[in-house]
Amino acid sequence: MRKKTTPPSAYLNEVKLLSDRIVKAQQPIRVLDAIKWDDSVKQQFFASGCKELPKVDADYYRQICPLTFSPEEKRREFYQIERDLMRKLGQLNPLSVIMRRICREYQSVVRMLDARGTPLFSDISQEMYGSSLDVFHVGDPTIADLGSMMEGTLTELLKLDCLQEEEKTIPAKDAVTILNDKIQALFPGEGLRAMISDGILADAAAGTDYIKLRADAMFNMRDLRVLEVHEIWVHLGTTLNGLAQPYCTFLGKGPPSATITQEGLAVLMEILTLSSTPKRLMRLIDRVRAITLIEEGADFIDVFKFFQSKGLGQEESFNFASRVFRGSTPDGMPFTKDLTYIKGFVLTYNFMRLAVSKGKPDRIPLLFCGKTMIEDMKVLVDLVDEGTVIAPRFIPPQFTDLMGLSAWFSFSRFMSSMNFRQLEQDYANVL
Repeated sequence: MRKKTTPPSAYLNEVKLLSDRIVKAQQPIRVLDAIKWDDSVKQQFFASGCKELPKVDADYYRQICPLTFSPEEKRREFYQIERDLMRKLGQLNPLSVIMRRICREYQSVVRMLDARGTPLFSDISQEMYGSSLDVFHVGDPTIADLGSMMEGTLTELLKLDCLQEEEKTIPAKDAVTILNDKIQALFPGEGLRAMISDGILADAAAGTDYIKLRADAMFNMRDLRVLEVHEIWVHLGTTLNGLAQPYCTFLGKGPPSATITQEGLAVLMEILTLSSTPKRLMRLIDRVRAITLIEEGADFIDVFKFFQSKGLGQEESFNFASRVFRGSTPDGMPFTKDLTYIKGFVLTYNFMRLAVSKGKPDRIPLLFCGKTMIEDMKVLVDLVDEGTVIAPRFIPPQFTDLMGLSAWFSFSRFMSSMNFRQLEQDYANVL
């Protein structure tokens, strides 16, 4: 006898309608496409002998990367959804609070893109992604301090022959084949894929249902392992889980601030699976250091030279420098998205170790329900319990059995309380 299914309540139907409106409204907003620099900027910079700042201003963005929507109309659309959330769900309803915050954030995103090439662009970027001067918690070091501390350790590690990476001999087209095999093994029949792209700065980037590899990029097998756990397990996995939500469909399309949790999870997966390397971490720290330099007054040429001093060639130095200036001007403040990798890692790691110490490790897998944010986790637990949000279909192997993870995190509070300088002295005769 077939089990009868209970039809969704009027409340859940309303939640889905409003959630779907958010998803539809955000579709034309493509932040990275709206702020990228075309090849002419690089050509002009190299033609000047790398001595003249690229000619990028507000007019450049309007001409080269015109927005595909009216900023005023788009802001109004999100404002109207926000008002309807109040009318339909109320002011204090937890889902209403989350969805209204998302609407306000998308209004800020539209304002940011409308302000490309002006100081306001970077101001809003810092609101969403953070600044290098932000602290993680009261009394803690800043993100810039973390970058400086890790840079010293990683610099020493990179000098060691035993930690040198294998040569990159796998071209992008072969890497795509390898990654597609992994995708099909994990997500058979879901329509996810790896593909070649010429329009990205990074070696690889994840989209809604795909991973893009830059056509001229080269990889080794460790690189592909990092892409598997970072892009496939986390970014594609959380997209798949978000798109499977029956009512809270907005979890399939996170706003920019959800990037902090997303990238934090992705970097944490690299660490937990022992896939990352000192060189990989140094690249992430270099981006933090670059943003710090800009916030201290450095211009594009200064940052370009900084990356050259880290052993990168002209092409790579330009690409890395342009990452943190895109959307802004070559003598303006930074686009701070690249802080999210390290910032998100620290915040996500702390959430997990506190969840274990408080006897709530079962909350950790809920981070994979979709494009979630740590600050929503308490509400998310209740939403899963009541059936408004469904638990994630795909969870990385490290989180399907929480026993080992809980045992590992059980020591973290004690270990973090130990005096590291005293440890250095006590172990001086051992190391």
